[in-house]
Amino acid sequence: MNIVLFDGVCNFCNSTVIRIIKYDTDNRLKFAAQQSEAGKKIVKSFNIDTNDSDTIYFIKDDTTLYKETKALIEIVKLLKGKPRLLLIIVVIPAPIRDFFYRLFAKNRYRLFGRRQDCMIPSDEISNRFLDVGY
Repeated sequence: MNIVLFDGVCNFCNSTVIRIIKYDTDNRLKFAAQQSEAGKKIVKSFNIDTNDSDTIYFIKDDTTLYKETKALIEIVKLLKGKPRLLLIIVVIPAPIRDFFYRLFAKNRYRLFGRRQDCMIPSDEISNRFLDVGY
């Protein structure tokens, strides 16, 4: 299973998940908010530092953990359409990409706001989100 672990109270992160779902036409990705019960279980099983919530995580095939721009690249590889244009960022060295990623991530609440609670997916996409039984 391929899992996108995201910040469920971040408005930007939630809208990004909705866009990813739109372009994941083969339904290859599942999603879990870091704050959800399934997300907490994943955090624990992959020994993720809970103080590092300023990043998106991607678990590929239930085994390999990626974060920051490497996670984004691996996610985009599984999508169809326009998002694949983002793969151009691989020409930028990872330390530079990740520096700008972290800068944006640290300011995402200020720029886009934050929710009190995690997003509740609509019925049409709820099957894309992991439940507690992960």
